[in-house]
Amino acid sequence: MLIKRKSRSVAAILAFAGTVSISGLHKFYLGQPVWGLLYLLLSWTPIPKVASAIEGVWYLAQDEEAFDRNFNFGKSAVKISQSVGNQVGAIADALRELDNLRQDGLITEYEFEQKRRHLLDQIS
Repeated sequence: MLIKRKSRSVAAILAFAGTVSISGLHKFYLGQPVWGLLYLLLSWTPIPKVASAIEGVWYLAQDEEAFDRNFNFGKSAVKISQSVGNQVGAIADALRELDNLRQDGLITEYEFEQKRRHLLDQIS
């Protein structure tokens, strides 16, 4: 299963938007719904707006590695794309081997199609 990577710039934009509109959207985006609800409940006070501005600056002040460590389970975009590439490569190799088995007559067309669909379902 693929993990949706959080963007540092989107988090900062949502945080800064919270200073003039609805506070807490950046918390929902970053997977912190309890904090997001707290920001919404306190929206009648200036506390969430000030906190959103501070967090927006904090997101921009962090480097990508620190942001990934805090909000992307330590996985950078390069690591995620490499693991997806490795997975697709392994499935492509399995499909080639499966096709060779079919051409050699070791599996039927029906078995080939079932296993091919199963492998392709693993990608999405």
